[in-house]
Amino acid sequence: MVEDSFDKWNKQKKHIDKKNIKTIFKQREIYWASIGKNIGFEQNGKNQNFTRPILVFRKFSKNSFLGIPLTTTIKNDDFHFCFNFLEDKQSCASLSQIRLFDSKRLHKKIGKISINDFEDLKNKLNKLLFPPKNGGIPDNQAML
Repeated sequence: MVEDSFDKWNKQKKHIDKKNIKTIFKQREIYWASIGKNIGFEQNGKNQNFTRPILVFRKFSKNSFLGIPLTTTIKNDDFHFCFNFLEDKQSCASLSQIRLFDSKRLHKKIGKISINDFEDLKNKLNKLLFPPKNGGIPDNQAML
């Protein structure tokens, strides 16, 4: 029987859960993190470790944080925030994919978003999550 990616992720997730080493992390840092094999339109990790770059948006404790997955696919819309990262390569934060992560998922720090870009990202996320009462998500992006 061929092992599918959900089964492989389940094995990897069990290994991550047993991890005793905690990573010390801070807001604005970017890490490779195991985010897994997910469902539908949820962002997936890549490779055998199911990893993807994650921006630490808000630290809640030494064990958990609100993180935003990054992608190299450039999308100029309300749901993404693009910025230069790593040798002037552009990355986009997938704002609609923001979620809680445990620090056990973190592998390796790969950088940090600039203070100015982080402030711009916070403003864009704030507009996405709390649209003006007279506005909101544009009609062409509204959900039915």
